[in-house]
Amino acid sequence: MTITGAVSRASLAEAKERLEAVIPSADLARLGGDLFAVLHLIDREHGVRRAVSDPSRDGAEKAQLVQILLEGKVSPAALGLVADVARLRWSTPSEMSDALEILAVTAEAARAEAGGRIDDLEDELFRFSRVVEGEPELRGALANPGLPGERKLGLVNALVEGKVTDATLALLTELVLRPRGRSLESGLADYGKLVAQRRQRLVALVRSPAPLSAAQRTRLAAVLAAAYGHEVHLNIEIDPTAIGGLSVQIGDEIIDGTIAGRLDDVRRRLGTG
Repeated sequence: MTITGAVSRASLAEAKERLEAVIPSADLARLGGDLFAVLHLIDREHGVRRAVSDPSRDGAEKAQLVQILLEGKVSPAALGLVADVARLRWSTPSEMSDALEILAVTAEAARAEAGGRIDDLEDELFRFSRVVEGEPELRGALANPGLPGERKLGLVNALVEGKVTDATLALLTELVLRPRGRSLESGLADYGKLVAQRRQRLVALVRSPAPLSAAQRTRLAAVLAAAYGHEVHLNIEIDPTAIGGLSVQIGDEIIDGTIAGRLDDVRRRLGTG
């Protein structure tokens, strides 16, 4: 889901602004699903995707084509947003597809946020990723292209039905049925980052030898927020091998405060490990 090229970055930023303008008056129960439906269409119909993303075509002409294709098939909010996206300039057709996926995930995050459940959405995506990583048979089944979609959804529903937000179920369904060339773990990580960005937060993976109390979590989040200048969401992973202290990873940066980490550092310095 990486967007490259100056033109595409500018277009993506503008598309996000258009989404934010739509959200207050949109039916959020539909918006994300409608945007995913449009993504499915242009991923499936390459001719349509080229036509609505061609940088050499007039933006108004592309928007009109979107109106013809989608009118009456998606909500007015989604239709207007996709028409606006088509008016923008994209370096390649696939970058417009990626932008639509980003908008769809962000719309689902906005739905969770409107219901006061965005923290739940982040946590549920993280927990599901850990379940998948820890269950090779489940991971293999969900990634198996020969397994019917209904069977895959049955597995997902058996695990999460009635236990997660509607937005979480929508995003898990999307990733399982249409991974778009990614592994399930990679897709979950992508979506988790986008959900975090909805609140302009960083995501910290915290490994601890024992569960943290609510006070400890609050204190750690405050310290990290002060250090990074952004609100930080904590994903806690219990790691008995950490012996003592914490290991915190934000993006590619690792802040290792565990005893095991310090011992490894000593071994490296002594040339014994």
